[in-house]
Amino acid sequence: MPYEPAHPTAPAPLRYRDAILYPPAVPEPRMLPAEIPPGVQYVTLPDGTRTLAYTTQPEPAAARPVPTWAKTTALLAPTVGGGIAAASAGLAYAAPGLIALTEALWAAVALIAAGAVVAVARPRRGADRPATHITQHVTATGLFGRANGTINHR
Repeated sequence: MPYEPAHPTAPAPLRYRDAILYPPAVPEPRMLPAEIPPGVQYVTLPDGTRTLAYTTQPEPAAARPVPTWAKTTALLAPTVGGGIAAASAGLAYAAPGLIALTEALWAAVALIAAGAVVAVARPRRGADRPATHITQHVTATGLFGRANGTINHR
C-alpha cells in the first residue's frame, strides 16, 4: 500500500484536495505569580509583547533599632507576671487565715460597740454626792507589840 506510512510515527503524505489538519495550538507554559522569582516582573515591550524581565528593586529601608525602654519592658513582663502568679498562689494559701482574721476584727468591732453602748447607758454620778475618803492610821510599839489604829470616814 503506497499510502501507508513507512514508519508508524511519520505522517502520511497528502493528496490533492486533502484537508490539511493543523495540530491544536499548545498554549505556552505560563508561570504563576507565586513562581516568579524576586527581582523579575512582567514587562510590556514596545512592540506590545509581554515578557518577563529583571527589574531593579529599591533598597529596603534599614530597620530601626529597638528602643531601650521596649527591651526593658519586654524583659520585665515575665517577671511581673511571675510575681502576680506567686501573689495569687500566696493569697490562695492564706485565704483561710484571712477569713479568720476578718472574723476576729469584726468581733473586736462588736466588742468596742458594746462597750460604747454600756458607757452611754450607765447612769452617771451626780455632782451633789461627794466621794467617800477613808484614811487609816495604824501604830505599833515594839516588834511584837499590839497595833492600834483609827479609821476616819469623810
